[in-house]
Amino acid sequence: MLFPKKVKFRKWQRARVNPDKKQVATRGITLAFGSHGLKALTSGRISSNQIEAARRAGSRLLGKTGRVWIRVFPDRPETKKGGELPMGKGKGDPYRFVAEVKPGTIIFEVDGVADTIAAEALRKAGTKLSVKTGVIARH
Repeated sequence: MLFPKKVKFRKWQRARVNPDKKQVATRGITLAFGSHGLKALTSGRISSNQIEAARRAGSRLLGKTGRVWIRVFPDRPETKKGGELPMGKGKGDPYRFVAEVKPGTIIFEVDGVADTIAAEALRKAGTKLSVKTGVIARH
């Protein structure tokens, strides 16, 4: 599982998001390493467990010749309070790390395999994530 070695602050404040303004990614939107990529079509938060599950699903199909690059890193802590607790008494404890993803962000890249295999591997990886995704190719 991916998570930071060390963090400066255990808990983050919530991000300020304007619901009227559609935010799209401006960085990490082009293929940099592989010939095929998995692109986010909606915004959301992807946990480190989801990233690992998607990586495993895609890598299984690629075999030994294929290479996978993970382009997102879960550095944002999310907190949660225990069940059946009354309101108040402060913020909950950190329980996982997530990566904030905007539409257009490349999540995974693949190279070293045929086009059909790469597209199928990325499609299977996309089913493990909590955002809608699409497969793109370098032309």
